[in-house]
Amino acid sequence: MELSLKNISVALSGEEILDSVSLTVDDGAFISLLGASGCGKSTLLKTIAGIIAPSKGSVFLNGVCADHLPPHKRGTVIVFQDLRLFPHMTVAENIAFPMKMRGAAREEYVRTTTELLEKVQLQGFERRRVREMSGGQLQRVALARALAANPNVLLLDEPFSSLDENLRQDMRQLVQRLQKDYKITTILVTHDRQEALSMSDKIALMMDGRILQYDTPENIYDTSVSRTVADFFESAPYIEGVVRDGIFKCEIAEFVVDKPDGIYQAVLRSGAIYIDEKGPIRDFYVSEIQYRGEDYKITLKEESSNLQLETYISSPCQFNVGDMVCIGLNVSRVLLFSSN
Repeated sequence: MELSLKNISVALSGEEILDSVSLTVDDGAFISLLGASGCGKSTLLKTIAGIIAPSKGSVFLNGVCADHLPPHKRGTVIVFQDLRLFPHMTVAENIAFPMKMRGAAREEYVRTTTELLEKVQLQGFERRRVREMSGGQLQRVALARALAANPNVLLLDEPFSSLDENLRQDMRQLVQRLQKDYKITTILVTHDRQEALSMSDKIALMMDGRILQYDTPENIYDTSVSRTVADFFESAPYIEGVVRDGIFKCEIAEFVVDKPDGIYQAVLRSGAIYIDEKGPIRDFYVSEIQYRGEDYKITLKEESSNLQLETYISSPCQFNVGDMVCIGLNVSRVLLFSSN
């Protein structure tokens, strides 16, 4: 099902939570609402579901305005962070509940429950009480129950946040597989950058109740529309410089750019700086070496200024603190933002 939000604004207790949010989610797509706590992600999810009414704007499902539809008639299902399973029911009873509520025959809900338990890899857990299940197993039960409702739009409100990293990765893979199998339009609320980048067809980065950029993971990372967006994905050093006649010049380099003349900030993403013994940029020394397991983070400082840069090298590390080095610049890893 295609989902469209047009100029959605929400005010709660006199405070504006969402401010003119618009986006379109294609039928069967997986998108993430990404942002820090309090940016409006969960409020937007509940507005889509009809739990919260917008003060302005409209929600459209397959081109039809859904503003006057109650939650149970929208075909949207939310999996909340706290899961909200019924503790007095067995696993099978929890999964079958939405089917029983819509009046499905016993044969149908027994068959569907069995199929879903297999899909979420919980065969043999039909009679288990939810209080006897682990956190990862409960996540699977909640997903199966959501799918049992046969939703047109699946809404996931940070459902993995209470799991450790290994379980989170398992659940991400499971959700992606189920989403592709069932071809359900899916919206994930998350504050985890890597989660959004690895799972999504598109990402809506939110801040202060607005969407700063809505784009593919590759575009939102590699061609961020602002430094605010770029900084959210990676805290990187930057250098001010000037573009004149298609050439950007700063204190460590100059290179050709397709930008109008003006003052710019060059954000140096991971991989922008590398140590090159024959490099053209000299007078840097190693000020700090941090071992990170998979690589070393090398902090470099320029002798004649306070400029500090970072680079990463794989093991083994052949440098020591205090070593003088030359550096090179990978222009493809540099983002330019106008300061005008």
